[in-house]
Amino acid sequence: MSQMIAAGKEMIRINPNNPSRIQYSYNEGRTWLDRYIGSAAGVFLDLSYLNGEIVAQCQKGTFYSKDQGRTWLRRS
Repeated sequence: MSQMIAAGKEMIRINPNNPSRIQYSYNEGRTWLDRYIGSAAGVFLDLSYLNGEIVAQCQKGTFYSKDQGRTWLRRS
C-alpha cells in the first residue's frame, strides 16, 4: 500500500498535512485539490487501487471508495 496512488487519469494521495483528507491531481502532481474532507474513516494510513476501487487502511478500519475517493464505505 502507499500514501499516493495512480487511479485512472488521476493521482490520489493522503494529504501530508492532514491525513484525514484525500487529495487528487489531474496534472501529474503539479497541483493538488481536496476531494474528501471527513472523519468517518479517521486518519488515512495507506491507499491501494484494485479493480477500479480505492482501498484504504484507516484509523477506524478498512474502507473503500468506488468514486475516486469522494465517498468512503467501511469494508466488513
